[in-house]
Amino acid sequence: MTQTPTQTPPVPKLSKVEGLKERSNYLREPVATEILQDTNSFTEDATQILKFHGSYQQDNRDNRVKGQEKDYQFMLRTRSPGGFIPPQLYLTLDRLSGEYGNNTLRVTTRQGFQLHGILKKNLKATLAAIIKSMGSTLGACGDLNRNVMAPPAPFKNSQEYKYAWEYADNIADLLTPQTGAYYEIWLDGEKFVTGEENPEAVAARQRNDKGTNFEEKEEPIYGPNYMPRKFKCSVTVPGDNSVDLFSQDLSLVVITNNRGELEGFNVFAGGGLGRTHNKEETFPRLADAIGYVAKEDVYDLVKAIVATQRDNGDRTDRRHARMKYLLEDWGVDKFRTTVEGYFGKQIQPLKPLPEWKYLDFLGWQEQGDGKLFVGISIENGRVKDEGNLKLRSALREIVQKFQLPIRLTPHQNLIICDIAPGQKREIQQILDRSGVKMESELDPLVRYSMACPALPTCGLATTESERAMPGILERIRALLVKVGLSEEHFVVRMTGCPNGCARPYLAELGFVGRSPNVYQLWLGADPHQTRLAEPYIEKLDIQNLEATLEPLFVYFKKEQQKPEKSESFGDFCHRVGLEALRTFTATYESAPVTLELTNGHSASSFMGETIVETLSETPSETTAAVTKIRRRVTVRDDVYQRLKEIAVSQGKPVVELATEAIEAYLNANSDSQPS
Repeated sequence: MTQTPTQTPPVPKLSKVEGLKERSNYLREPVATEILQDTNSFTEDATQILKFHGSYQQDNRDNRVKGQEKDYQFMLRTRSPGGFIPPQLYLTLDRLSGEYGNNTLRVTTRQGFQLHGILKKNLKATLAAIIKSMGSTLGACGDLNRNVMAPPAPFKNSQEYKYAWEYADNIADLLTPQTGAYYEIWLDGEKFVTGEENPEAVAARQRNDKGTNFEEKEEPIYGPNYMPRKFKCSVTVPGDNSVDLFSQDLSLVVITNNRGELEGFNVFAGGGLGRTHNKEETFPRLADAIGYVAKEDVYDLVKAIVATQRDNGDRTDRRHARMKYLLEDWGVDKFRTTVEGYFGKQIQPLKPLPEWKYLDFLGWQEQGDGKLFVGISIENGRVKDEGNLKLRSALREIVQKFQLPIRLTPHQNLIICDIAPGQKREIQQILDRSGVKMESELDPLVRYSMACPALPTCGLATTESERAMPGILERIRALLVKVGLSEEHFVVRMTGCPNGCARPYLAELGFVGRSPNVYQLWLGADPHQTRLAEPYIEKLDIQNLEATLEPLFVYFKKEQQKPEKSESFGDFCHRVGLEALRTFTATYESAPVTLELTNGHSASSFMGETIVETLSETPSETTAAVTKIRRRVTVRDDVYQRLKEIAVSQGKPVVELATEAIEAYLNANSDSQPS
């Protein structure tokens, strides 16, 4: 009897980037060759490898001219564990932003600085200057461990915070790429030492237990293919969620004993926020609790988790390559068991933790060692001189005069550290005359908001974010005042694409770019960033912002629970649920005039009828006042009921749907109108 031969399953085809990494000779080529060429840009293959060196090639879309070469420029991102920036590095970055960049610095949501507008011909000089000023960009981008985050507040009398900063630095050392390519290309082979590495982390990096390392390789942990995708870590203290720990691939939480001595770390893994529109298999995910590890084993456990993702992460589909999908596909138990195989020990149960709180550390505060720090809010992280605000000049003057270090925050803000009490008055005077607002002067909506750069430089952006956010917040504040919630505030975040750089999926009100001036609207995250938001509207034209948000705010005002502390907007949306929000919105009846359009028209729902009003303004003959003349169009009740049903199913106000329907009819019949 002839046996049917067994079919060997086809070997999955690796993604293109996997081949580029393997052929790059540990991140050397084709960057090393192309940096010597007299061109304005790198090839597509080189741009992928360039990311590992901390740079993205970008095209300023504001400067595009049809038929001409794109306006190529480069973004550089610093690798600054815990957001620490020594004074000499800050002054160098400030100088480079003027000499080679666009005269701004940008604080990232991962506690680094970004320089924008660097030309290819100036890239090497810029990178060399950063390295020689105690900085680095190595691993700030690319498929490896990114900048390790930690709470930015310099509480020098807190052992927990000290441990968080120490281990953020040590984990960064442990997972730093070991390739010589970085120094060969940007410093012509000179190995410039920016700081002494932690000996325990160095020993752990070289230790090859249970298959965590590659033997006789230039990259002992990463190997020639590095990670399947980016890998993000944070270290924090119990209760301090300034780092958005649930959004990280790996988070460590410092655990101390009653004497303040470090005992170990709680471990969380599998968070990540990037996704793709219309690809339901991609989604944001919160990190899971994995367990507890003693301090003497923490480096080996980190390596075991990295090796688990390195060897099992999806290298065929980059949309499915983050560690969050491994956790989602396997479940926590299988993931933990696999990690333990690399670790060689069982992971212990999680230690008890207090509730998490979001903290931003703005204003003047005591460090605990007799010195002060001051947290400065930077709207959307952009350090610049513009109009009456001279933030860049103020920071340069303060750092030059007092030689003070800086810590960047995960909320795109900045803390000036180690201020002697006698320096406080002069520093505050510099900030005041430079137009820098203190925390008590900020609208809380602005204080707790974040936006990514998006247009014109980000190649992934489909619409505005940073440039649109100030106007959006003004409109939201005006609407809150209108409905009687003038004192209310919540976390608002915006991105120009679904990749989530400003972490909108952890916002109480999140805007995610879909197309020009159109956003997906997410609602219901916890104000302390421990719960994901949910998608409420798939496509919100930003012109319809007020019509969309007004019923939500009115419902919130009407049903908000008020125990000792009033219920937050995010908690309210989560409690009542999206369907209740959509139902209330669809049946919401505003005042006769609710939706002001740019062409001078408005629409509203009033007493069971859909009314469209044309507003014209004519000066009164007897006064200087303006009289508004209303012209109403009424529809039958049955038509209104159909509108209302569709509005409920689409999560839109009747007002908005009626306007869209009338507008579509007019556009469709515009050619048949008499001239």
